[in-house]
Amino acid sequence: MTAWLEHHAPEVFAALGGPGSPAAIRDAELRMGLELPEQLRQWLLTHDIDAGRQPRTGSALVALGCPGVLPGGGLLLGLMDLERVYLHKMATEESAPSGGTDHPSWRREWVPIVSERDGVHGTFVNTSTGTVGSWREGSFPEEREYASLFAFFQDVADQLEGVSSGAWGGPGRVRGRDPRPEDEPVRVWARANGYPVNDRGRVPAAIREAYEASR
Repeated sequence: MTAWLEHHAPEVFAALGGPGSPAAIRDAELRMGLELPEQLRQWLLTHDIDAGRQPRTGSALVALGCPGVLPGGGLLLGLMDLERVYLHKMATEESAPSGGTDHPSWRREWVPIVSERDGVHGTFVNTSTGTVGSWREGSFPEEREYASLFAFFQDVADQLEGVSSGAWGGPGRVRGRDPRPEDEPVRVWARANGYPVNDRGRVPAAIREAYEASR
């Protein structure tokens, strides 16, 4: 994903920011009362969008964020905005629980990685399982849309490659498509061989090529 951005959208790549601070990550974890998954920690150590930047006074819930990364829209969050959105969602859920214990609007183990400015919808990582899901006000959150943060970024990379090749068909989320029956053997093989692959959406080209080569 970052390689595509560096080549095709250098201004967006630059907006991803430089390395994050281990101390800042530890402090944010203490304030949130959780530990970030290793893949998310490594991402923030490499690209913390908020590092060295200050939000404008009276800014929205997402004070900074990085637009232009996700073909489907939304702002990729740096550490500061990640914490802001998380604490806001937790405070909202604790003050007005919704959906009961089976379907709360937010769980303590969810950490946002993508959001709109107002936090109405976005994408989160489950710190307990490492899986990636999404939320949208007015509907139940969707869990386990991706097996990992790596799988989420891989799907973003595939969508960006579709943009550069002219194959991208619009701003809708590819991951929301129903699975194609012919893709199921590829998914089964990928999981058996240690490749992260989603239950829905496009099978990454690299995995499909590896599957074909194995036959």
